[in-house]
Amino acid sequence: MAWFILARGLFMAAVGYSAYQLLPVAGAGVAANIAFGLMLAALIVLFEIRLKDTSVARMLGALLGGAIGLGAAKTLGDSLNWADHADGRVVFLHGFILIALPYIGLVMGARKGEWLQPASIIGLFRPAAPRGRYKILDTSVIIDGRIADISETGFMDGTLVIPQFVLKELQLVADSSDPMKRNRGRRGLDILQKIQKMSGVDVLVSDVDFPDVREVDLKLIELGRTLQGKIVTNDFNLNKVAQLRGIEVLNINELANSLKPVVLPGELMKVFIFKEGKEYNQGVAYLDDGTMVVVDNAHKVIGKTIDVVVTSVLQTTAGKMIFGRFIESAAAAQIVSAPAATAVEGRPRPQIPSSAAAAGK
Repeated sequence: MAWFILARGLFMAAVGYSAYQLLPVAGAGVAANIAFGLMLAALIVLFEIRLKDTSVARMLGALLGGAIGLGAAKTLGDSLNWADHADGRVVFLHGFILIALPYIGLVMGARKGEWLQPASIIGLFRPAAPRGRYKILDTSVIIDGRIADISETGFMDGTLVIPQFVLKELQLVADSSDPMKRNRGRRGLDILQKIQKMSGVDVLVSDVDFPDVREVDLKLIELGRTLQGKIVTNDFNLNKVAQLRGIEVLNINELANSLKPVVLPGELMKVFIFKEGKEYNQGVAYLDDGTMVVVDNAHKVIGKTIDVVVTSVLQTTAGKMIFGRFIESAAAAQIVSAPAATAVEGRPRPQIPSSAAAAGK
């Protein structure tokens, strides 16, 4: 920091001394010329400070765009040598071209500076692919393993991209001293090996990296932007951040939730009460797809398979929860005999099995 302060001080002193020697403001005193020089130097220093947070790619893009604009302005100005240079309109046109084209080149070069990054330059020489045909896998979805089953069914079209930095993260997890993490990492490597052996599944191991970006999630977003592909994940936070940055995301958890069977209030279902719930006299069961079923009045039937009536369904971003109520056999028989066979949203209410009705007699 001290070096920057010294350099700025010497720069301002040099500009002030030049103004003192050359007196650029005609008719003004020495003090006014020095003040004018110091003011110009201060503006340059402020501009340099503002550029501190600008990426190198943007600065190079601005310089390159400005140079191209200046060259275009010089060429266009030379092409007007036939015009009358004594005319003020021609002089103004020359000056306007000399100012406008470098300005446009400077601004456009700064905006498109990311194209000067190595990954973008390499992407220009790759075969063109339709937008969205690349599916970029993140670490969590590889360890999860369901992506292998989805790919085997043929629902994942296009090319599955496995970034090199994701493989490195998987290897670090597989080499962890924690047995649980080590098993998760090895499972992820086995899943990748399984996907590579599948026929009809195009797999690409990408060497594109972003050294200036440290977090793997941000690297995935930059890679998605570079390849114009979609990120496949089951990470909720990555899902939201990628969508905010304009990258399309395929969330495996959302796909699994959309494939779960629809259950309506009033329907009957048979479940196995696995454990007690948090509230009084509750039991907890799980469906085959992992959906939790919270059953009232089921504490005394833990470890048994029972018939329950669905009372409500709660759908959240994390999944679906079903709430039901255990009905004794006698009460179930009354439900069967009652006019409960009316349609629920156009669908007939399922009946209690005859075995349950007989048990209540």
